[in-house]
Amino acid sequence: MLAVTEAAAEAISALTAQGGIQQEGGLRFAMQASSDSEAALALTVAPAPTEGDQVVTANESAHVFLEEEAASYLSDKVLDVQPDTDGQLSFAVLEQA
Repeated sequence: MLAVTEAAAEAISALTAQGGIQQEGGLRFAMQASSDSEAALALTVAPAPTEGDQVVTANESAHVFLEEEAASYLSDKVLDVQPDTDGQLSFAVLEQA
């Protein structure tokens, strides 16, 4: 199952609060085809899980919704936040140790 770091949980909580989404909201990962026919992860802020989503709750208000294919792909991964070259925080999917 996808693991969520404390830093990622705090970022999810802040993002959903900033977006005015209820406490049940969270980040949703889904697989989508990219232009070169390879699958890619799509990340959106969602007010609630879609039917069939797997729900990972990192703290009381940090929820991650995983579409079935995304759940399978992310089952051995960790969701974290890391600064980019400009110092902005971005979500990162890492291998579990």
